[in-house]
Amino acid sequence: MSGDTAAGPPSAPVLDVTGLRVAFGGREVVRGLDLQLRPGRIVAVVGESGSGKSVTARALLGLAGRDAAVAAERFELDGEDVRGAGPRRWRRLRGAKVGLVLQDALASLDPLRPIGREIGDPLRLHLGLRPAAARTRVLELLERLDMPHPSLTIDRRSGELSGGMRQRALIAAAVVLDPPVLIADEPTTALDVGVQANVLRLLRDAADRGTAVLLISHDLAVVSHVADEVLVLADGEVVEQGPTASVLGDPVHPATRALLAAVPADVPRGVALLGEERLAGLAPVAVARERSGADIRPTPEATGPLLEAVGLRRVFRSRGAEQLAVDDVSLALRSGRTLGLVGESGSGKTTLARLLLALEHPDAGVVRLDGGPWSELREAARRPLRRRIGAIWQDPYGSFDPRWGVERLLRDALAAGEQPSGEGAVRELLDLVRLPGTTATRHPLELSGGQRQRIAIARALAARPEILIADEPVSALDVTVQAAILDLLDELQRERGLALLLISHDLGVVRHMSDELAVMRHGAVLEHGPAEQLFADPQHAYTTALIRDSPRLAFGPDARGTAGTR
Repeated sequence: MSGDTAAGPPSAPVLDVTGLRVAFGGREVVRGLDLQLRPGRIVAVVGESGSGKSVTARALLGLAGRDAAVAAERFELDGEDVRGAGPRRWRRLRGAKVGLVLQDALASLDPLRPIGREIGDPLRLHLGLRPAAARTRVLELLERLDMPHPSLTIDRRSGELSGGMRQRALIAAAVVLDPPVLIADEPTTALDVGVQANVLRLLRDAADRGTAVLLISHDLAVVSHVADEVLVLADGEVVEQGPTASVLGDPVHPATRALLAAVPADVPRGVALLGEERLAGLAPVAVARERSGADIRPTPEATGPLLEAVGLRRVFRSRGAEQLAVDDVSLALRSGRTLGLVGESGSGKTTLARLLLALEHPDAGVVRLDGGPWSELREAARRPLRRRIGAIWQDPYGSFDPRWGVERLLRDALAAGEQPSGEGAVRELLDLVRLPGTTATRHPLELSGGQRQRIAIARALAARPEILIADEPVSALDVTVQAAILDLLDELQRERGLALLLISHDLGVVRHMSDELAVMRHGAVLEHGPAEQLFADPQHAYTTALIRDSPRLAFGPDARGTAGTR
């Protein structure tokens, strides 16, 4: 739960903003925002993708971009007026006065430097620490963040780390100087529940030490446990704000109520998160035909697996050391069924996905596609079969060709799947994932994290695959868009018999979507069985801890439990 402030007058704000406006090409995307961050307080900003959350965060750090017009009636950081501050002045302020944690860790970390250098550089530049002392401080911080094998990880580059490990490195870089203001933009995106709890405790500890924290998040359960106040943004404006218990427990504005209604926790498998009318508005292509009701019913289990793994094992060797990433894993994906895969960061989930896609070669075991060979095939023989399996990765931008715009990305995916690739087909894909047709003319770099993830989903669906392997497919999406995408995946599964492997740290999403559940740790599957059975009666202590620590909404009529101590 969020911390309580001591009685008496509130502290003076360390970030004081009045009338913030941000415009691109004459179009205002943030309109008249007022914000005060005080020591010891966590203020959360929530809202749909495109509401202005991330633009606000960047403007508060002088990172809105050269094409942005930023204006404010008052803009003071730690008592210093920063209106009109140039790049040189902002470089002095960032890190020392205000830290930033972004949601896109891979794009934010230098791929050519070990993360220890990246995190430790501010200690040398701002505090003058010698390399050995800086390394000791960085190791202590990585241990606090529960980074696996910190003495080894500190010398690895970002491309050698899992998504969760990269995110923890990014958080460490932001807090290493203990700045008075910390802006965290989706800091727990794609983190497993155990690491998520540690990160939230770190934010709470920072606030308790006097740091003013601005938390931008689409995860209302997380917000309900850690934030003191909440601001709800819609179309660049604050439509509701106040104490967390008031805003989330008794929402007034329709935008707030819509966000809360879309949370998937405790919504049974097969029941649409969004009503029929709204689903039809958000995904017109998926529901073009007549439907009798809003419930989505999974296709009955097929007689045999479409994709089957038998005894998979994968060992990585680096600098004379061995890491067992996947240890004797067997599982099957069946038509019309969803297998949820959960486990802590570094447990082997993503490596297993790459083995199933034949992007990694197993050291032992095989993968079969529809009863025939798959992992054993040469790539030339495998290539014509690849369109049968689609993939969605947790880092959408890193999976795109950086030279291509949205239209070329989608046309290429359609052509590779031997589907019509004209303008109409591209527009249908964009409609399918609730993006306007004008998105086709843009570059992924110009889109928000949630918009990029929807492009990744559209690309994966372009070839009309029979099997979809989704690694954190909705981790970057706000809850209403997440609900639309989850409903869409269920609809596609019912219509096409899609076999789905859903990898996610969000147990609410997994429980709502899954027919079966597999729990991984240290490369091995600890439990595997019917999802509801495992959620109701887990047999392994680790599964029990995952379910216990998964955050739940703490306020309001839909609060049916809470996470562990925050």
